Amino acid sequence: MLEQSIVQQLRQIVGNQYFRDDNEALVTHSYDGTPMLQSLPDGVIYPENKQQISEIMKVLAENRIPVVSRGSGSNLCGGTVPILGGIVMVMHRMNRILEVDVDNLTATVQPGLITAEFISNIESKGLFYPPDPSSMRISTIGGNIAECSGGLRGLKYGTTKDYVIGLEAVLANGEIIRTGGKLMKDVAGYDLTKLLVGSEGTLAIITEATLKLIPPPRSKQTMLAMFNNLYDAARTVSKIIESKIIPATLEFMDNPTIRVVDDFAKLGLPRDMEAILLIEQDGDLEAVERDIKMIEHICIAEKAERVEVAESREHAERLLTARRSAFTALARLRPTTILEDATVPRSKIADMVRRINEIALKYDVMIATFGHAGDGNLHPTATTDARDHEEVHRVEQAFEEIFQAAIELGGTITGEHGVGLVKAPFLEWKIGKPGIEVMRGIKQAFDPHNLLNPGKLFAKETRKRVVINRD
Repeated sequence: MLEQSIVQQLRQIVGNQYFRDDNEALVTHSYDGTPMLQSLPDGVIYPENKQQISEIMKVLAENRIPVVSRGSGSNLCGGTVPILGGIVMVMHRMNRILEVDVDNLTATVQPGLITAEFISNIESKGLFYPPDPSSMRISTIGGNIAECSGGLRGLKYGTTKDYVIGLEAVLANGEIIRTGGKLMKDVAGYDLTKLLVGSEGTLAIITEATLKLIPPPRSKQTMLAMFNNLYDAARTVSKIIESKIIPATLEFMDNPTIRVVDDFAKLGLPRDMEAILLIEQDGDLEAVERDIKMIEHICIAEKAERVEVAESREHAERLLTARRSAFTALARLRPTTILEDATVPRSKIADMVRRINEIALKYDVMIATFGHAGDGNLHPTATTDARDHEEVHRVEQAFEEIFQAAIELGGTITGEHGVGLVKAPFLEWKIGKPGIEVMRGIKQAFDPHNLLNPGKLFAKETRKRVVINRD
């Protein structure tokens, strides 16, 4: 519990109504989108501008009080659970588009802006911001930056880090820094902008972002390729890229996901197929038509059972809805849904899905797999019930082996969800002890008293490697 003198200082900075320590506020900010994680903060604060955040941090730093900056809390790695108490700083009041600079093709925004609202605004001006995380209707730009969010268009256009070119942020001691700017070239010192993107709120509190925009594609076409064999679908992904075609979207769903999504969205998906690929290409009309024909030819050559090209934009949106509905549909099956992301080289997708299926069978748990096949980012998703502790333990064991399998195949423990609390014990598997020590040094330089989102990224204990029996 905070001392009343500290509470009074914080209220003076933001106003009485924008600091809360009542039970309702504490409970609703004690968890995020990650299942089965909860920890009460000591207070919740809603700043309006960077000056308030600077003053807040000076108070918190003086009293060694931890703080977790938070957007909508939609992350899936426990990244905004206040495990050491302290203050949760909610950024929703800072939700404005400050500038759209058509001359320089940039937008300057505050961190609490909802991603989908920003994209809609930019598109209404004839511009394009490609990052499109599945949570974009509720997630914020600040949260996207903290986690370096990806999305369905990541294969062709990249992820959030490729579009953040400047930041304003408040340090743990309350000082304000600016990095980058409206520049396409800038090598003046270390690239602090890229360092802060994906740092999960552990290095600074982002208060403003300058984002790169691009001209929108003139044309789009969408198609669905259906396969009786999982490995044919995975091989097709590699063949498409080998043919020097980079689709805007190249998504994968296995049979359990197909069935659940069709039950939920009633889209008439091919429930008998082992896997489907959802493919979208954009660009100039002539190039799009050429690429779609080539992709269709490749799919058929690689034993696709059927290929369906969308006849209209409405038809295309229904197909895209199928992929975007995957998590929501799976979440309806049982009380607890655990969505993970393990990334492998795209040539190893079939091997990874096979390993996931073997591991699910070994531990007798239900795991459906979907994801961004074009960049190898798969989302194995388990449905369970948090009240069944024995089953939850088996799910945890299964995911531990899935992370190990991803690394063995040349991949990583997370492609876009972040490390947070959930994957901190596995981070050393990926980057090694020297990598952990370098990261700790960076954290110490930015936040010597460990006040910014403490307990994330750096686990007290690293998980030992599991031994997988492949017989």
